[in-house]
Amino acid sequence: MKQMVLEQPGKFAPSEAAPPAMAANEALVRVRRVGVCGTDFHAFHGRQPFFTYPRILGHELAVEVVGAPSNDRGISPGDFCAVEPYLNCGGCRPCRTGRYNCCESVRVLGVHTDGGMREFIAVPLDHLHKSNRLSFDQLVLVEPMSIAAHAVKRSGLTASEAVLVIGAGPIGFAVTQVALATGARPRVIEIAPARRDRIARLGVEVLPEPDEQLADVVFDATGNLNAMANTFSRVAFGGRVVWVGLAQGNVSVDDPLFHRRETTLLASRNSAGQFPNVIHMIEEGRIDTSPWITRRLELEGVPALFDDPTWHHEGLKTMVEVA
Repeated sequence: MKQMVLEQPGKFAPSEAAPPAMAANEALVRVRRVGVCGTDFHAFHGRQPFFTYPRILGHELAVEVVGAPSNDRGISPGDFCAVEPYLNCGGCRPCRTGRYNCCESVRVLGVHTDGGMREFIAVPLDHLHKSNRLSFDQLVLVEPMSIAAHAVKRSGLTASEAVLVIGAGPIGFAVTQVALATGARPRVIEIAPARRDRIARLGVEVLPEPDEQLADVVFDATGNLNAMANTFSRVAFGGRVVWVGLAQGNVSVDDPLFHRRETTLLASRNSAGQFPNVIHMIEEGRIDTSPWITRRLELEGVPALFDDPTWHHEGLKTMVEVA
């Protein structure tokens, strides 16, 4: 099978390998689409925490089942599925309490273990989520949309609440869509004109810089230390802040302001249990996936894509068509 290996920061190498063996609790799947994520971008540039090389990237996956043992999930050859890429141990306290996204020994496909930039991959049956209605493109988007859905669930967001989303990259875009589907009233701060124009098409108010209006819930999707620190001045008294973006380093907290407003601060990591919910939302038309795909390429084009320093900032989602 064809595969694309990130041998070291800045260096991809195409290669051939035998299809992986299928364990008793796994299905063998043919990878049809891979979404390229900021995680992949940072791995290529050597800036991804907890990362080792060589590594096959790819954790946003749409697949077709090739082989599967008898199972109680209804997974069988020919099914089209999204892949939940968080491989959890099942035995630690977070796993036992249903928070397997926080598994103490979690391995994420394409990060801690090899991912989907190859023709075939073996996937645990309970990490496959099938749909008879969604296209391969839509199935890829279930993973980033589940990140947003988990963040919104963490916030406890309710209909009619005022929301501020900071950053209109892929995750900020997804959070905005999920907030709209929840019935909330999101506003967005984004400094890049192209991103402002794109997210404004969702019918939300978009600002190039903050104003004085406070929000019940503030989501940071930038992963920028200064932006994260400033979320406390953007949230209403008694409100909630959710850090969805990940940054390396320490965030400064204005403690008197934090206490005076009795702010609730939440981190949001991966997602847990949101794949079926997101699939239903897309199937029902509550989330429109049509704005998402802004670039396409085949597996062989991946090295040239990552050598282009502009791609990560210009589009919303790049789709790799593997087969």
